[in-house]
Amino acid sequence: METATPAPRKAPRPRADALRNRERIVTAAREMFVEHGPDVPLDEIARRAGVGNATVYRNFPDRDALVREVVCSVLDRTAEAAEQSLAQTGDAFAALERFAHAAADERISALCPMVASTFDQNHPDLEASRDRIEQLVEEIMGRAQAAGQLRADVGVGDLLVAVAQLSRPPAGTDCPSGDRFVHRHLQLFLDGLRAPARSALPGAVVNLKELRRS
Repeated sequence: METATPAPRKAPRPRADALRNRERIVTAAREMFVEHGPDVPLDEIARRAGVGNATVYRNFPDRDALVREVVCSVLDRTAEAAEQSLAQTGDAFAALERFAHAAADERISALCPMVASTFDQNHPDLEASRDRIEQLVEEIMGRAQAAGQLRADVGVGDLLVAVAQLSRPPAGTDCPSGDRFVHRHLQLFLDGLRAPARSALPGAVVNLKELRRS
């Protein structure tokens, strides 16, 4: 007599409170990385998140795992801003501007020291997040260029590097002090992207693949 093969058990879904704890940890880590850099003590992150150290390590076995999660979350939130801009009809350059200002609010400049850290640059989650945002921003910029509103000699890397640099606090100032300049100076940069171009840019168009190689 044959016995029925038991159906494989599905992995239990994380409890709602466990998911909330994980989100609080990532949010607290993102805030503290922006304020203090990627070397902030994990117990300080746990304290701001309102959880115990054991909860942090249960979700993220080491600092690299937490840093990677923060990087991916910022990239994903920036990609969501790009999707929202693409969903809006009307002026293509205005959509580009909305995306750039939303990306600046995500403080993607904080990723620079983290991306330069020791965690795996080729982790599948990180690559998926980078590919997603690159494709979306290419589409946003492509629409503006097709409409004759965006100069043709700029690429995705040019835009994202500028957003990152302009959203970083000036040397000698803290984050809140620098925030009041971000959108003003970003708009000055965006006005320089409008077609027709007033001058020729030195060098070549910058894309994300080139940035990763350098």
